[in-house]
Amino acid sequence: MSLDLRIPLGLLFLIVGVLLSIYGLVTRGSAIYARSAGMDINLIWGLVMFVFGLTMFLLGRHSDKHPKEPTHEPAERPRVPGH
Repeated sequence: MSLDLRIPLGLLFLIVGVLLSIYGLVTRGSAIYARSAGMDINLIWGLVMFVFGLTMFLLGRHSDKHPKEPTHEPAERPRVPGH
């Protein structure tokens, strides 16, 4: 079983996305968003990172459940009598 990089990267983006979204919700309406035209940038990008991380994690888990089958059968050696 090989490790698909989408699983740890997905988890990383999931965790950071959740933390950033929570921070954006807690600081909603704060003066720190005055420079960004009043948009809650932390909440927006937290949700984007969460969706991206969830997608990567689910794609990695999906490919882990369906292992690739070999494309060809190994050739059998012809049997030689007396050997």
